[in-house]
Amino acid sequence: MAFKPQSDDDSAMSEINVTPLVDVMLVLVIILLVTAPLLTQSVQVKLPKTAETVADAQNQPLQLGIDAQGAITLNKIPLADLPTLENNLKSELTKDAEIGVHLYADKAVVYEKVAEVMATVQHSGISKIAFVTMEQ
Repeated sequence: MAFKPQSDDDSAMSEINVTPLVDVMLVLVIILLVTAPLLTQSVQVKLPKTAETVADAQNQPLQLGIDAQGAITLNKIPLADLPTLENNLKSELTKDAEIGVHLYADKAVVYEKVAEVMATVQHSGISKIAFVTMEQ
């Protein structure tokens, strides 16, 4: 509460009385606490049960690896060169038009080799490529 100090002059008090403001804020907080649980609406629904499914093994992305020496593997099968990789990727693309590639590149491999492999994947017609990294 703001009390006017004892003085001889009868001038107006220039201080703001914040007590009513605090009272209003406390009432608003109480109203909020009471109404908040009422605002959450839920609908009781009994969901149907289905049989458990497994991932389709045929739609798995191809695993393309490049080791530290620059050797290329496709699904853990070593490949001789980039034209062989492109031919294999094109044949996989004819089997599944939505096929993707996961690229596993060793951190010691030269960036040029990774760029060449990525260009080969793009030339084969596959547009979905993802880099796989290890968590530190």
